[in-house]
Amino acid sequence: MTSKIKTREELAGLVKALKVNGVSVGFTNGCFDILHVGHVTYLAGAREKCGKLVVGVNSDASVKRLKGPERPINNESARARVLAALECVDFVVIFVEDTPLELIKAITPDILFKGGDWTSGTVVGSGYVKENGGDVVIVPYVDGYSTTGIIQKMRE
Repeated sequence: MTSKIKTREELAGLVKALKVNGVSVGFTNGCFDILHVGHVTYLAGAREKCGKLVVGVNSDASVKRLKGPERPINNESARARVLAALECVDFVVIFVEDTPLELIKAITPDILFKGGDWTSGTVVGSGYVKENGGDVVIVPYVDGYSTTGIIQKMRE
């Protein structure tokens, strides 16, 4: 499973080769701190719409900046390995920035996926992907599942 975890540079080369061979490449990103059925449903739905799915994972430092000092619960290596174990995920890459824009520019996916709690115009990188002939797809949100909700329930 760790063979699915790539550096940005490795991934850029792989994606270029895939696209030359006519394989559509999808991309999504997130913290994926405590993987739950909402995540899995979302990732599987994205994978059905592309030839290969790349998942960008926020680094530990990025998650702390975005979610607060008590997060992440699981470190970046563990989160990447869990995602890599999923059949619907083809490649995983950890990024250190707070948004995946530079990663998106490095791989130029054909399809940019985000969950139903986003709109096409608010997805980071949507303009870049569309300018390069790609598409943005919003995958329906699975109500009742969130990492924040799971953490809150555990605290209660």
